[in-house]
Amino acid sequence: MDVLTALVVLLVGMTAMAALESRARRLDRRMVRLEQKIDLLLKGANVPDHELVPAEVAALARAGEDISAMKKYREATGAGLLEAKEVVDRLKG
Repeated sequence: MDVLTALVVLLVGMTAMAALESRARRLDRRMVRLEQKIDLLLKGANVPDHELVPAEVAALARAGEDISAMKKYREATGAGLLEAKEVVDRLKG
């Protein structure tokens, strides 16, 4: 009986995990679509990227403090490293 109970618990756990992974994938796809729409709206409203960046990040980037600027940008926005690097590179050039 203990083996049967363990198998049932394992099956239920695996089913729940599969459902959560499916939901996470759907949410990721939805977030990508929403970000694309926001980007289009900002572009249509002629809002430059640098206006969306915290002033401290822009100042650090202009001062050549790339790593500090990327760190501050990531802290402020929750962005990944690649996105932070791209933003800082745009601010410098």
